[in-house]
Amino acid sequence: MKIHRPLTPRQEALHERALYQAILGLATPEEARAFFRDLCTPAELQAMADRWAVVELLEKGLPYREIHRLTGVSVTTIGRVARYLTAGNGGYRLAAQRMHPGRQP
Repeated sequence: MKIHRPLTPRQEALHERALYQAILGLATPEEARAFFRDLCTPAELQAMADRWAVVELLEKGLPYREIHRLTGVSVTTIGRVARYLTAGNGGYRLAAQRMHPGRQP
């Protein structure tokens, strides 16, 4: 865990909200790519891209072992993504539905 000046929960929430506002201000995938490449390490980007690939494959109904074979993502991570897809905050589901309107989960 990083060591830095202590923030109140309110300050942390404001910083998080500001990050989301910055992301919402990006207009194209290219702008988002540049932003995330500046913001994240290559490993962080790869982890997020892997999880998103897992979401799409789970939405297609593929079994965990097949997803692991196709992506190299651990079965543990696939299970975690699946759990959040069905019982998380709704973010994966909302993004997937918006990317593929009309596709049934």
